Amino acid sequence: QVHLEESGGGLVQAGGSLELSCTASGSRLNVNSMGWFRQAPGLERELVAQVTPAGTTNYADSVKGRFTISRDNAKNTVYLRMNSLSPEDTAKYFCNAWIGVGVGVRNYWGQGTQVTVSS
Repeated sequence: QVHLEESGGGLVQAGGSLELSCTASGSRLNVNSMGWFRQAPGLERELVAQVTPAGTTNYADSVKGRFTISRDNAKNTVYLRMNSLSPEDTAKYFCNAWIGVGVGVRNYWGQGTQVTVSS
C-alpha cells in the first residue's frame, strides 16, 4: 500500500513564503518522478513542478524563479519552496509520484494541501 502524505500548506500574505513537503511511504518503493500539481476552484489541475531522482527539474512558466522543487531520495520526500507568493497562487496543492512496487509503475496522488495567499 503506497501513501503520499503532504504537509506545509496554510495562509500567507502576498509576498510571503511557504514550503510544502510530501513523503511517500510503503514497502519496497521505487520512487521515480515526484512533483506538485495545483487546482484552483473552477479550474483544471495544473502542473507546478516536477523532479526526477537524478534532480532534473521542470517548472510551470508561472512559477519559474519563485518556486523551487527538491527531493531527498533517501527519505522518499519531495519539497516545494514557494517564494514571492501572490493571490494567483491560491489553490489546493497535490503531491504526485510515479512509484514502482514490485512489477510495473503506477501514478499516485496525495490528498492535497490548501495554500491561500491573501492580498
